[in-house]
Amino acid sequence: MQNTISVKTNQREALYDITTAVKKVVAATNVENGLVNIYVQGATAAIMIQENWDESVQTDVITLLKKIIPPGVWEHDRQDGNGDAHLKAGLVGPGETIPLKNRKLGLSTWQNIFLCEFDGPRDGRIIVVTVIPIATQNTH
Repeated sequence: MQNTISVKTNQREALYDITTAVKKVVAATNVENGLVNIYVQGATAAIMIQENWDESVQTDVITLLKKIIPPGVWEHDRQDGNGDAHLKAGLVGPGETIPLKNRKLGLSTWQNIFLCEFDGPRDGRIIVVTVIPIATQNTH
């Protein structure tokens, strides 16, 4: 059971909350228990689970990555000027897997799912959401 989400980004580097869109995909499957994998296509974007309450956390993520992986100093920059975006995406990673229990994502109160854009703006980042059902066993 799989579907895609398309997200338009409007900044070179930013986090975009995709939790509601992922929940809609999951709800459409009617899967009770399982795993939900969220994967972004593209070598300069990533998926991250992060705090959803205070936007400063998302800003801090971008600030930290800019400090440890600055633009303009990488060999790949000679090709198309986005060497830092590739490195940031590789460090964060293209996907996350979340448990699904009783039709609810296993996120805590303060967690949401974010698309990390490192080479925007883009008209449509494609995110693949795969819902894998699992059988549960009665233990009585």
